[in-house]
Amino acid sequence: MEVQAGHLPYVHKVPAPPKPNLRKEISTVLKETFFSDDPLRPFKNQPTSKKLALGVQAVFPIFDWGRSYSLKKFKDDLIAGLTIASLCIPQDIGYAKLAGLQPQYGLYSSFVPPLIYAFMGSSRDIAIGPVAVVSLLLGTLLQDEIDPVKHKAEYLRLAFTATFFAGLTQFALGFFRLGFLIDFLSHAAIIGFMGGAAITISLQQLKGLLGIKNFTKKTDIVSVMRSVFNSAHHGWNYQTILIGVIFLAFLLSAKYVAKKNKKLFWVPALAPLISVIVSTLCVFLTRADKKGVAIVRHIDQGINPSSVHKIFFTGDYVLKGFKIGAVAGMVALTEAIAIGRTFASMKDYQIDGNKEMVALGTMNIVGSLTSCYVATGSFSRSAVNYMSGCQTAVSNIVMSMVVLLTLELITPLFKYTPNAILASIIISAVVGLIDIEAAILIWKIDKFDFVACIGAFFGVVFVSVEIGLLIAVSISFAKILLQVTRPRTAVLGQVPRTRVYRNIQQYPEAESVPGILIVRVDSAIYFSNSNYIKDRILRWLTDAEHDSLENKSTRIQYLIVEMSPVTDIDTSGIHSIEELLSSLGKRKVELIIANPGHVVLDKLHASKLAEVIGEDKIFLTVADAIQTFAPKVNQA
Repeated sequence: MEVQAGHLPYVHKVPAPPKPNLRKEISTVLKETFFSDDPLRPFKNQPTSKKLALGVQAVFPIFDWGRSYSLKKFKDDLIAGLTIASLCIPQDIGYAKLAGLQPQYGLYSSFVPPLIYAFMGSSRDIAIGPVAVVSLLLGTLLQDEIDPVKHKAEYLRLAFTATFFAGLTQFALGFFRLGFLIDFLSHAAIIGFMGGAAITISLQQLKGLLGIKNFTKKTDIVSVMRSVFNSAHHGWNYQTILIGVIFLAFLLSAKYVAKKNKKLFWVPALAPLISVIVSTLCVFLTRADKKGVAIVRHIDQGINPSSVHKIFFTGDYVLKGFKIGAVAGMVALTEAIAIGRTFASMKDYQIDGNKEMVALGTMNIVGSLTSCYVATGSFSRSAVNYMSGCQTAVSNIVMSMVVLLTLELITPLFKYTPNAILASIIISAVVGLIDIEAAILIWKIDKFDFVACIGAFFGVVFVSVEIGLLIAVSISFAKILLQVTRPRTAVLGQVPRTRVYRNIQQYPEAESVPGILIVRVDSAIYFSNSNYIKDRILRWLTDAEHDSLENKSTRIQYLIVEMSPVTDIDTSGIHSIEELLSSLGKRKVELIIANPGHVVLDKLHASKLAEVIGEDKIFLTVADAIQTFAPKVNQA
């Protein structure tokens, strides 16, 4: 270390930064905002033919990983695909009913979208198809606009329209690289929303589980339970209850077995299909349908018919379809990206969020044209896919082919499948969405996050799915605004026997320097928080002055503002420092700046504020500032 005369540590001078290049600065900001992953990096210094090949692989990743595909990988994908197909078929039939659609539309949505995703998606593990939460959300929003019984055709057309706009929203977010927008829905809010949705979905299944014919269309827990108890004496079917409860117990037991022994992951995967087969045989042999047991009755046979002509491109329903689709699309996107990232981290590979959005958007746009409703990544199926040893997205292709065979050959066999078994399958599937351990952890870590979690949960359960979603988004935004407008500040003290200065609340042994107050600002200084930061610093100063008077110690003569966490400052921030400087002048306190970043220092010089403060009062570290000014403190 270089040493000055008197053997004091060298004080490094903080020079004015080089003048920024405006064009380069704008380019850097745009790159970090929209192209932080540097997607064009592989194309640099490549011949035209190679660039063309890379472009095709960027849009269709299957042409990249497909070059190293092997028979061994196919065997693994085949087993995984068959396993998730056995799980998805009964789930799809139930989820379609949840969305207010005929059973075949759930199967359609597990045929076309997975094929599109397999070619365009970057996740190896995600399993595509209808999911419970999105099905409930879509059905709720659609039924707010159209009665699915009285206006069946219009309801179906609006469902396809919403799916088209959901896909368009997802595609646009990915194409214009706006994927960061989905991060505004916090993890805590998602946990609460999913848990509330799971409760709501389970309550909705009481209609099928208890054999109730006249059931409320509302989703809140009060309305549902009132409907259940009002029909207790005349609306419950005890044969239906017997079927539903027995198979629900079987499905939950299968999940418990797999949870205790990971090697038995295939048990809960096959359990729904086994339940459907056994319950269908029981109903057929006993003709329980004649005793009031509600059954599926009919599923259209054959592959997806075209639905291009059914989408509303004009009229009043276009805007309604866009609103419903945008909401459903964002929720579906959030769920799929979260699932994709979870399994990618487990296998140590990266997924491209924007590519995922383009892939999900494309599959839903194509799906809307082929009689599908909104599809996304399913956590339960993706978990089974992962545990089954899938290697690539080919497992989605295998699942899709099994669904194709089901549509062509097997759908008539579902005629006697009881609705109670579909209700049981849905309940057992959504139970896993209630993550109590995660909620407890959120409470321990961050109380405000817990408010977001519990607010979203109660919003869904006691009001409606859309209100719960609105609460989740609102609280997430409120947290961001609170953190931006009310950033943290801290008084620093010297940790004994070091030249390090830290928060005195974190380090109670840290000692204050006589006559000097050191304050750290833990945020960028913008128009939204500049006045608060100025006022908070002055309050710290007032408290310190009051303490010095009470203790009859040296009055505060220097205020050091530690700015290493301050990443940026705008004109309002500059103005607030000018006001702070003026207030300090009246108190005969001098302002010292420690460790301003490049951007902050550049703006201090550009505004001439550095000259007003004094370039000799801008230091590299707090220790340098203390070393310079502590001897100058007037002890009188």
